Amino acid sequence: MFLQQGDVLIKSIDRLPIGKKVDRKERGYVLAEGEATGHAHTIEEEIKMVEVDGILYVGCETDVIIKHEEHGAITIPAGNYQIGIVQEYDHFAEEAKNVAD
Repeated sequence: MFLQQGDVLIKSIDRLPIGKKVDRKERGYVLAEGEATGHAHTIEEEIKMVEVDGILYVGCETDVIIKHEEHGAITIPAGNYQIGIVQEYDHFAEEAKNVAD
């Protein structure tokens, strides 16, 4: 299962990998921060978040809500997820780059 909120891509996975624990910040668990606006995709509920080689993974025992200042909130079901950034491919330059939010 894939879910998307703005430039954040959420992919369902079987289990969380072993990685570095990511702590909750003042505004919640931050999945991604906007480059230009300072807005962020956040989860306020308690979850388990780890980072492995620069990739975030989230585990939640109950449904949680991902909030963002400009995008509508979305609910993700209890489970384990890999967090990514949507990419766009430039066929002329023959390169992929992250979509900026």
